[in-house]
Amino acid sequence: MLVLTRKAGESIVIGNDVVITVLEIRGGQIRIGIDAPREVAVHRAEIYRQVMEANRAAVRSDRDSPILRTTAGSLERLRRQAESRRGEPEES
Repeated sequence: MLVLTRKAGESIVIGNDVVITVLEIRGGQIRIGIDAPREVAVHRAEIYRQVMEANRAAVRSDRDSPILRTTAGSLERLRRQAESRRGEPEES
């Protein structure tokens, strides 16, 4: 981890296009501004963790979905049928 000391008004540049500026220091809090391209996602760490956990939960529930299991089975049967029509060996 890189540790830097900055004063209000000073900045840190990350890569070619992300600039973090210390806006204000008040008591135990520091206000920062982040200038980044729109395609770069910027989140507070606690929000990022919540989003990632929600995504993992959604994937877990999707795997257990009867609709997805049925669809996956149908797609697998179609793949085998197409391979057998082409004369390709089926995988077990």
